[in-house]
Amino acid sequence: MSLRVETRDGEALWSALGPLAELRIRVFREFPYLYEGSLAYEEGYLEHYAHSPRSRVVLVWDGDRVVGASTVIPLADAQADVQEPFTRAGIDLSGIDYFGESVLLREYRGRGFGVRFFELREAHALEHGLGVCAFCAVERPADHPLRPKDYVPNDAFWAKRGYEKVPELRTTLSWLDLGEMEQTAKPMTFWLKRLEGSAS
Repeated sequence: MSLRVETRDGEALWSALGPLAELRIRVFREFPYLYEGSLAYEEGYLEHYAHSPRSRVVLVWDGDRVVGASTVIPLADAQADVQEPFTRAGIDLSGIDYFGESVLLREYRGRGFGVRFFELREAHALEHGLGVCAFCAVERPADHPLRPKDYVPNDAFWAKRGYEKVPELRTTLSWLDLGEMEQTAKPMTFWLKRLEGSAS
């Protein structure tokens, strides 16, 4: 099998920016994100990770093609819009690791990569002395017209991994939805997990 998993930290992400941007655009077109992405925006967003020496990206390769990826960065190094709910709640950012996203092409799902993404990002948190892991997920209405009939949210998978939804920790992120002409703000709710054996 030609599949392999690789991690890169900080500046080592630069060489994967193009393939990673293309992957994000492709996967995030699916519900619930419905993201009409552009390479220019993506590469600008991903540069934030490349500039942080404490960031990490997990890449799944099939031969010379990136087919999956997951990012993680200490919340103190992350963008202001994901820091804001925590600072507003008076929560210290210094002990939290922020999971940016996990994207995997449909044909590679169901092979355990989702679990592996969480394992490697939690290992990153422990490596950097961060005792809490956090990520946010978009909230779409149950009757959204583009919601596929067979859509299954990831809530049960996340809960099985030990993550708890925290409704009071919410932010908004803006992007262009498929078929729209202007960006709109999307509500994002955080999920948190405290790691066993962590000092913080």
